[in-house]
Formats: sequence, C-alpha cells, structure tokens
Amino acid sequence: MDDGELNKDTGKPTGGGDAVASRMELYDWVQCIVTAVLCGILIFVFIGRIDGIKGPSMMQTLQDGDRVILSNLFFTPKYGDIVFVKTEAYGDTPIVKRVIATGGQTIDIDFTQGVVYVDGKALQEDYTNTPTTLREDFSGPVTIPDGYVFVMGDNRNDSLDSRSGAVGLVDTRQILGKVLFVLIPGINTDGTRHWDRIGSVYK
Repeated sequence: MDDGELNKDTGKPTGGGDAVASRMELYDWVQCIVTAVLCGILIFVFIGRIDGIKGPSMMQTLQDGDRVILSNLFFTPKYGDIVFVKTEAYGDTPIVKRVIATGGQTIDIDFTQGVVYVDGKALQEDYTNTPTTLREDFSGPVTIPDGYVFVMGDNRNDSLDSRSGAVGLVDTRQILGKVLFVLIPGINTDGTRHWDRIGSVYK
C-alpha cells in the first residue's frame, strides 16, 4: 500500500500519511466536542436549568444578580432547600425562598424573640441575615397541608414570603426547582464579584 492509505482492519494510516492522520485527529476532536455539547444540552433539559436571583430577600446566602443552577429531577422539597417558586403575586417572575416547613408539620413564630418553631422545636437558623421580627399578616401556629410548603427568605425583614397572604403557603406543584449551586456570582455594590462563591453548593 502507498503512504496515506488506510488499513482495512484498523482504519488507521498504514504509512506516514500525515495529512490523513491529521484529518483523523481533527475528526476525533470534533466528535468529542459534539458529544460534550449534546451531553450539556441533555443535562440542562432533563436535569437542570440556569436562572438568576433578583432582589435582596435571600441575602447573605444568595446575592442579587447571582446566576444559579437549579433542578427538579427526583425532587421532593424538604427543610432547608432553596427553591424557585412561581406565584400569582409575582406573575411570570419566580421568587427564590427557603423551605421552612413541609406538609404535616406545624410552624409558629415568636416575632418578639425572632425565633421560628417547627413542631414545637426552635430552629437554629444560622443562614438568616436577621432575626424573624417581620410579621406581615402571619398568625400561628399553622399546620401545613400535604402538598404544600411554608417558605421564607433568609433576609427575613426584607422578604415577601409565606408570612404574607400575598404569597401564602406554596403548592409544591408551583416549585420550579431546587438551587444546586452558584454558577456566576452577582456584582456587589462596590462593582466587584466574589468569584470564590462559584460552585457554592446548597443541599
């Protein structure tokens, strides 16, 4: 065989066919790139999506302008999950809150002390920006029906959430997904980004 011809069994050049070898290498690279792109599309279609944080209600956990990855695959909401919720109060704009109580649990709030109770036990809420002193029109204790959750923002005194009748208890069918991690941090008030927050995971 001449240089540049392919072996019928291996499909590789039999001699010093540099041009053929280069084409084969290029083909391998293109195949890898196409496979990676298709995998990425499948992941975002079936597993997750990218969305943005708007407003200060989840500070300091999440900042205004953060871009996050969220997923609803095999998802059942539980305490502590940060979720995107679609509500009538906000129309087509989803809100981002933390699940505090789920179906069958009873929630009450001591607004004087700023303490939240679930099933009679005080929550240790290290994630909150401020104590829970903003009442809105909440009157407890409230037992959450099955299929619903009670949500609040981490920035408790600057958050419209389940304490308000405008939002109320959230039907789990209104949950678009759970936040998995930060993809791109938002811009801070001083014009900088905390790049070390990339990949921050929220379980």
